[in-house]
Amino acid sequence: MAPTYFRREPGIDAPTAIAAPHSWHPMQPSISASAAKIADAKAAIRRDARAKRDALPAELRAQAAATIAARPFPCALPAGAVVSGFMPLKSEINPLPLMRSLAAAGARLALPVVRGRGKPLLMRAFAFGDSLASGVWGIREPKPGAPEAVPDVMLVPLLAFDRGGNRIGYGAGYYDLTIASLRAQRSVLAVGIAFAAQEIVQVPATARDARLDLVLTEREVIHCPAA
Repeated sequence: MAPTYFRREPGIDAPTAIAAPHSWHPMQPSISASAAKIADAKAAIRRDARAKRDALPAELRAQAAATIAARPFPCALPAGAVVSGFMPLKSEINPLPLMRSLAAAGARLALPVVRGRGKPLLMRAFAFGDSLASGVWGIREPKPGAPEAVPDVMLVPLLAFDRGGNRIGYGAGYYDLTIASLRAQRSVLAVGIAFAAQEIVQVPATARDARLDLVLTEREVIHCPAA
Protein backbone atom coordinates (compact mmCIF):
# COMPACT_ATOMS: atom_id res chain seq x y z
CA MET A 1 0.00 0.00 0.00
CA ALA A 2 0.95 3.57 -0.03
CA PRO A 3 4.03 3.81 2.09
CA THR A 4 3.21 6.88 4.08
CA TYR A 5 2.97 5.14 7.43
CA PHE A 6 5.72 6.77 9.41
CA ARG A 7 6.20 9.13 12.29
CA ARG A 8 5.21 12.74 11.84
CA GLU A 9 7.92 14.87 10.34
CA PRO A 10 9.28 17.14 13.06
CA GLY A 11 8.16 20.74 12.92
CA ILE A 12 10.56 23.51 12.02
CA ASP A 13 12.54 24.56 15.06
CA ALA A 14 11.54 27.80 16.72
CA PRO A 15 14.00 30.62 16.04
CA THR A 16 16.95 30.89 18.41
CA ALA A 17 18.25 34.18 19.79
CA ILE A 18 20.86 34.21 17.01
CA ALA A 19 18.65 33.10 14.13
CA ALA A 20 15.57 35.13 14.96
CA PRO A 21 15.26 38.48 13.18
CA HIS A 22 15.82 41.50 15.41
CA SER A 23 12.33 42.80 14.64
CA TRP A 24 10.59 39.68 15.98
CA HIS A 25 8.14 40.36 18.80
CA PRO A 26 6.50 37.74 21.09
CA MET A 27 3.06 38.97 20.05
CA GLN A 28 3.86 38.28 16.38
CA PRO A 29 4.11 34.52 15.71
CA SER A 30 7.16 33.61 13.67
CA ILE A 31 6.96 31.47 10.54
CA SER A 32 8.50 28.63 12.55
CA ALA A 33 5.94 29.02 15.33
CA SER A 34 3.12 28.95 12.77
CA ALA A 35 4.54 25.82 11.16
CA ALA A 36 4.85 24.14 14.53
CA LYS A 37 1.24 25.04 15.35
CA ILE A 38 0.02 23.48 12.10
CA ALA A 39 2.15 20.38 12.71
CA ASP A 40 0.64 19.98 16.17
CA ALA A 41 -2.88 20.41 14.80
CA LYS A 42 -2.21 17.78 12.15
CA ALA A 43 -0.85 15.37 14.74
CA ALA A 44 -4.05 15.71 16.79
CA ILE A 45 -6.21 15.18 13.71
CA ARG A 46 -4.20 12.07 12.83
CA ARG A 47 -4.81 10.55 16.25
CA ASP A 48 -8.54 11.27 16.13
CA ALA A 49 -8.95 10.19 12.50
CA ARG A 50 -7.09 6.92 13.02
CA ALA A 51 -9.20 6.06 16.06
CA LYS A 52 -12.41 6.92 14.21
CA ARG A 53 -11.44 4.81 11.22
CA ASP A 54 -10.35 1.89 13.39
CA ALA A 55 -13.80 1.92 15.00
CA LEU A 56 -15.59 1.32 11.70
CA PRO A 57 -16.94 -2.25 11.49
CA ALA A 58 -15.10 -4.54 9.06
CA GLU A 59 -18.31 -5.21 7.13
CA LEU A 60 -18.86 -1.47 6.59
CA ARG A 61 -15.28 -1.05 5.39
CA ALA A 62 -15.63 -3.89 2.90
CA GLN A 63 -18.96 -2.60 1.62
CA ALA A 64 -17.56 0.91 1.18
CA ALA A 65 -14.71 -0.39 -0.96
CA ALA A 66 -17.14 -2.42 -3.08
CA THR A 67 -19.47 0.55 -3.53
CA ILE A 68 -16.65 2.78 -4.78
CA ALA A 69 -15.48 0.10 -7.20
CA ALA A 70 -18.97 -0.51 -8.58
CA ARG A 71 -19.56 3.18 -9.34
CA PRO A 72 -18.41 4.48 -12.75
CA PHE A 73 -15.06 6.20 -12.45
CA PRO A 74 -15.73 9.96 -12.53
CA CYS A 75 -13.24 10.71 -15.30
CA ALA A 76 -12.86 9.07 -18.69
CA LEU A 77 -9.59 7.17 -18.88
CA PRO A 78 -8.00 6.47 -22.26
CA ALA A 79 -7.01 2.87 -22.92
CA GLY A 80 -3.64 2.16 -21.39
CA ALA A 81 -3.79 5.00 -18.87
CA VAL A 82 -1.56 4.30 -15.88
CA VAL A 83 -3.27 4.27 -12.50
CA SER A 84 -1.13 3.99 -9.39
CA GLY A 85 -2.82 2.43 -6.40
CA PHE A 86 -1.58 1.25 -3.04
CA MET A 87 -1.73 -1.75 -0.76
CA PRO A 88 -4.08 -1.10 2.17
CA LEU A 89 -2.80 -1.18 5.73
CA LYS A 90 -4.85 -2.08 8.78
CA SER A 91 -8.23 -0.26 8.77
CA GLU A 92 -7.48 1.76 5.65
CA ILE A 93 -10.07 1.57 2.88
CA ASN A 94 -9.19 -1.14 0.40
CA PRO A 95 -8.48 0.27 -3.09
CA LEU A 96 -7.97 -3.16 -4.67
CA PRO A 97 -11.58 -3.62 -5.85
CA LEU A 98 -11.40 -0.26 -7.63
CA MET A 99 -8.00 -1.13 -9.08
CA ARG A 100 -9.41 -4.41 -10.42
CA SER A 101 -12.31 -2.55 -11.99
CA LEU A 102 -10.01 -0.02 -13.65
CA ALA A 103 -7.68 -2.75 -14.91
CA ALA A 104 -10.65 -4.59 -16.40
CA ALA A 105 -11.55 -1.36 -18.23
CA GLY A 106 -8.10 -1.19 -19.81
CA ALA A 107 -6.00 0.77 -17.32
CA ARG A 108 -2.44 -0.27 -16.52
CA LEU A 109 -1.67 -0.43 -12.81
CA ALA A 110 1.30 0.64 -10.72
CA LEU A 111 2.28 0.55 -7.06
CA PRO A 112 4.59 2.86 -5.11
CA VAL A 113 8.06 2.05 -3.86
CA VAL A 114 9.79 4.06 -1.13
CA ARG A 115 13.16 5.39 -2.30
CA GLY A 116 14.09 7.13 0.92
CA ARG A 117 12.91 9.78 3.30
CA GLY A 118 12.46 13.16 1.65
CA LYS A 119 12.24 11.66 -1.86
CA PRO A 120 9.19 11.20 -4.12
CA LEU A 121 7.81 7.70 -4.44
CA LEU A 122 8.88 5.59 -7.40
CA MET A 123 6.01 3.91 -9.22
CA ARG A 124 6.55 0.45 -10.69
CA ALA A 125 4.21 -1.53 -12.92
CA PHE A 126 1.91 -3.97 -11.17
CA ALA A 127 -0.64 -6.58 -12.25
CA PHE A 128 -2.78 -8.80 -10.08
CA GLY A 129 -0.97 -12.09 -9.65
CA ASP A 130 2.50 -10.50 -9.55
CA SER A 131 4.85 -11.65 -6.83
CA LEU A 132 5.56 -8.68 -4.57
CA ALA A 133 8.42 -7.78 -2.26
CA SER A 134 8.12 -6.67 1.35
CA GLY A 135 9.05 -3.01 1.57
CA VAL A 136 9.26 -0.48 4.37
CA TRP A 137 7.08 -1.47 7.30
CA GLY A 138 6.30 -4.74 5.51
CA ILE A 139 4.21 -2.96 2.89
CA ARG A 140 3.99 -5.00 -0.31
CA GLU A 141 5.58 -3.39 -3.32
CA PRO A 142 6.77 -4.42 -6.79
CA LYS A 143 10.17 -6.08 -7.04
CA PRO A 144 13.16 -4.09 -8.40
CA GLY A 145 12.83 -5.76 -11.80
CA ALA A 146 9.34 -4.35 -12.41
CA PRO A 147 9.36 -1.52 -14.99
CA GLU A 148 9.04 2.03 -13.76
CA ALA A 149 5.71 3.71 -14.53
CA VAL A 150 4.52 7.31 -14.67
CA PRO A 151 0.91 7.56 -13.47
CA ASP A 152 -1.85 9.50 -15.17
CA VAL A 153 -4.03 8.92 -12.11
CA MET A 154 -2.90 8.43 -8.53
CA LEU A 155 -5.13 6.81 -5.93
CA VAL A 156 -4.06 8.47 -2.72
CA PRO A 157 -4.46 7.12 0.84
CA LEU A 158 -5.33 9.47 3.68
CA LEU A 159 -6.45 9.79 7.26
CA ALA A 160 -8.64 12.87 6.86
CA PHE A 161 -9.75 15.23 4.10
CA ASP A 162 -11.86 18.30 3.46
CA ARG A 163 -13.93 19.39 0.47
CA GLY A 164 -11.22 21.75 -0.68
CA GLY A 165 -9.04 18.78 -1.59
CA ASN A 166 -6.73 19.10 1.38
CA ARG A 167 -5.71 15.84 3.05
CA ILE A 168 -3.94 14.63 6.12
CA GLY A 169 -1.63 11.73 5.44
CA TYR A 170 0.62 9.83 7.76
CA GLY A 171 3.23 12.52 8.21
CA ALA A 172 6.22 11.64 6.05
CA GLY A 173 5.08 13.72 3.08
CA TYR A 174 5.71 11.08 0.42
CA TYR A 175 2.52 11.73 -1.52
CA ASP A 176 2.87 15.51 -1.30
CA LEU A 177 6.38 15.22 -2.75
CA THR A 178 5.29 12.77 -5.43
CA ILE A 179 2.24 14.71 -6.59
CA ALA A 180 4.18 17.98 -6.67
CA SER A 181 7.04 16.38 -8.60
CA LEU A 182 4.71 14.88 -11.20
CA ARG A 183 2.63 18.04 -11.57
CA ALA A 184 5.79 20.00 -12.30
CA GLN A 185 6.29 17.79 -15.37
CA ARG A 186 2.86 16.76 -16.59
CA SER A 187 -0.84 16.53 -15.78
CA VAL A 188 -1.75 13.96 -13.15
CA LEU A 189 -5.11 13.37 -11.45
CA ALA A 190 -4.77 12.95 -7.67
CA VAL A 191 -7.74 10.99 -6.35
CA GLY A 192 -8.22 10.43 -2.64
CA ILE A 193 -10.10 7.31 -1.62
CA ALA A 194 -11.65 7.25 1.82
CA PHE A 195 -14.60 6.49 4.03
CA ALA A 196 -17.13 9.31 4.26
CA ALA A 197 -16.50 9.36 8.01
CA GLN A 198 -12.97 10.62 7.35
CA GLU A 199 -14.19 14.02 6.16
CA ILE A 200 -13.51 16.98 8.43
CA VAL A 201 -14.53 20.62 8.08
CA GLN A 202 -11.07 22.00 7.36
CA VAL A 203 -7.61 20.51 7.09
CA PRO A 204 -4.80 22.79 8.28
CA ALA A 205 -2.66 23.03 5.16
CA THR A 206 0.63 24.57 4.13
CA ALA A 207 2.13 25.45 0.76
CA ARG A 208 3.95 22.09 0.75
CA ASP A 209 0.70 20.10 0.92
CA ALA A 210 -0.52 18.83 -2.45
CA ARG A 211 -4.24 19.12 -3.01
CA LEU A 212 -6.46 16.38 -4.37
CA ASP A 213 -8.55 16.75 -7.51
CA LEU A 214 -11.22 14.29 -6.38
CA VAL A 215 -12.19 12.31 -3.32
CA LEU A 216 -14.10 9.05 -3.68
CA THR A 217 -16.17 7.85 -0.73
CA GLU A 218 -18.95 5.30 -0.45
CA ARG A 219 -21.47 8.16 -0.37
CA GLU A 220 -20.34 10.38 -3.21
CA VAL A 221 -17.72 11.67 -5.59
CA ILE A 222 -16.33 14.98 -4.38
CA HIS A 223 -14.90 17.29 -7.04
CA CYS A 224 -12.40 19.54 -5.32
CA PRO A 225 -11.95 23.13 -6.52
CA ALA A 226 -8.78 24.00 -8.39
CA ALA A 227 -6.09 25.63 -6.29
